[in-house]
Amino acid sequence: MQNGIYIPKMFTRIGDSMKKIIRRNLYNFVLIVVFLCYSLFTHAIDNPDAPDYVSDFLKHAEVYEREIQQTTHTTQSYLTAYAAYEKFLDKELNTAYNQLMVHLNEDVQLVLRNSQLKWLSYRDKEFDFIARNWTAQKFGSSAVISRGGYRTKLIKDRTMILLQYLQNY
Repeated sequence: MQNGIYIPKMFTRIGDSMKKIIRRNLYNFVLIVVFLCYSLFTHAIDNPDAPDYVSDFLKHAEVYEREIQQTTHTTQSYLTAYAAYEKFLDKELNTAYNQLMVHLNEDVQLVLRNSQLKWLSYRDKEFDFIARNWTAQKFGSSAVISRGGYRTKLIKDRTMILLQYLQNY
């Protein structure tokens, strides 16, 4: 009897089971929230006195991205805008790489150099895939936008990683 009401034992067992399930789900939820909060702060600790290379890079990249968005919507204007953006990204990538190399000892420089060479090989293979897949025959005039977008994303992502490494020095 509960609160003056008779509840058969079968239902109290079901109620107990539900309480256990709810308790377990709540426990799992709390663990997930704690894990997510902790994982947001598990990146390497940046040097607070170092320049914010990532923000500076993103501000400069935004100019080129805006230029692409505001282009006259012709194939040639997209080609020109993406070519300028890719040239900018290549320059930024090389600058980030060279700045990072200055801070590393010889052994680690060798490892980064090998990593960069493998990334360049990966990039070239991706560029080949992009060029062969996003063709005008398959995708019409939007192929230029897709090729430019995918190519620049690859370079931008690698640049971001190197700049994030650099934030530690």
